[in-house]
Amino acid sequence: MQATFRLYSELKDYLRTEKSGTELTLQTSGSRSVKELIESVGVPTTEVDLILVNGESVDFSFTMKDGDRVSVNPVFESFDITPIPNLRTKPLRSPRFVLRLQFHVE
Repeated sequence: MQATFRLYSELKDYLRTEKSGTELTLQTSGSRSVKELIESVGVPTTEVDLILVNGESVDFSFTMKDGDRVSVNPVFESFDITPIPNLRTKPLRSPRFVLRLQFHVE
């Protein structure tokens, strides 16, 4: 079985240098879950928030088929993806910011 994976944003940081291109083509024998294949390239599934296989949202148990195209996405912080089924009921993180005020008194 052969599948093409594309990792987005900070998930690419988990790849080893020789695999750091835009797309990865994975070859495997037998049926494997999308979770197994994501882990096989070094990406911890705890960092994955959305998986699309051939454009459809799937969960970790999805069984891969020959020729599947997979997009693996981290937490979306600037896009609202609430209409798309996420992998978790709670977000992986709570984005926050720090506001620093400076006053000049004369």
